[in-house]
Amino acid sequence: MAVLNQDVRDDAVVLVVNSGSSSLKLSVVAPDGEALDAAELAPIGAVSPGVLDDAVDALRTAAGYRLAAVGHRVVHGGTRFVAPTIVDDAVRAELEDLAALAPLHQPKSLAALDTVSRLVPQLPAVACFDTAFHAHLPAAAATYAVPASWQRRWGVRKYGFHGLSHAWCSRRAAELVDSPTDAVRTVSCHLGSGASLAAVAGGRSVDTTMGFTPLDGLVMGTRSGSVDPGLVLWLEEHENLSPHDVASALEHHSGLLALTGSADLREIEARMASGDTRAQQGFDVFVHRIATGIGAMAVAAGGLDVLAFTGGIGEHSPAVRAAVVQQLGFLGAAIDPSANRAQRLDRDISAPGTRVRTVVVRAREDVEIARGTLAALATSPAGR
Repeated sequence: MAVLNQDVRDDAVVLVVNSGSSSLKLSVVAPDGEALDAAELAPIGAVSPGVLDDAVDALRTAAGYRLAAVGHRVVHGGTRFVAPTIVDDAVRAELEDLAALAPLHQPKSLAALDTVSRLVPQLPAVACFDTAFHAHLPAAAATYAVPASWQRRWGVRKYGFHGLSHAWCSRRAAELVDSPTDAVRTVSCHLGSGASLAAVAGGRSVDTTMGFTPLDGLVMGTRSGSVDPGLVLWLEEHENLSPHDVASALEHHSGLLALTGSADLREIEARMASGDTRAQQGFDVFVHRIATGIGAMAVAAGGLDVLAFTGGIGEHSPAVRAAVVQQLGFLGAAIDPSANRAQRLDRDISAPGTRVRTVVVRAREDVEIARGTLAALATSPAGR
């Protein structure tokens, strides 16, 4: 694996804090990208007192390495933060202002940042943003057809999310097919409780399915994905639902949960095997959105060379991969059933002779965060 930053001492490591909507992941990542140690806890609001303190204390001494900094996953950077940034009081305040755009994630990221900074105040904290990989989308992809005053006043545009995962996945996918990153057109499929696609061409994101917020795009565990905006207006006007009621329903009570009664794809697949038609229909809706989204992303990328699956579902559900790729034969994609069922990650599962290569990539947001953290330290006097 490539060295993250050669300007950092060989014994310097990064403590990576990845606060998601369903878990808090901590890891210690060395300059060569090796994960030296890791811990997974309950989400920041559900962690028992002292548990996070103990976990940080244990990880900070992992393998006798010297911690150089703490790298934090932060979901939303707005238009201001388009690269990893060392956090000071002013930056912290600006990140707080963006919480309304990612209400499921941003508050938890900031709570983790505050807690870990209290535990290791001597270490610089670096925010690495899920929106940054998509910050330079072409205007045609990023611009909404809404009043220009909305764009100027509130920054209304497509931001995109899961950028840390898509950046790593697209780069690793190119390695797996033995091609330079900037020479392949890739659609990266981050499929988990949250899900999105990204079109990557020339090593850059050129389109993605999530938009102004992480609610847009694919069907997810409890999130609806794209719906007709007229539906929201109709519900508020004719059913007297408040904006809060609609937001709560679309964020927490929609998606696979609404379609099948469960947000857990493993349970859904088990029910499908026993002939549950509701589970099958929900699965079919989920797959349909992914497959048609891949078609759109392939257009944005100017074609498709590599299809990459990552995230909890993308990595561990052969059924989803098979069902999705089955619909993409017209693009030149097909998979080998035996390779698809194998458990090893970071592998090529393409059928022999196919033009489009299909790969499975282990999600390594921790490496991407460590890479960004060390880059921020190298370029900022405050971080040296």
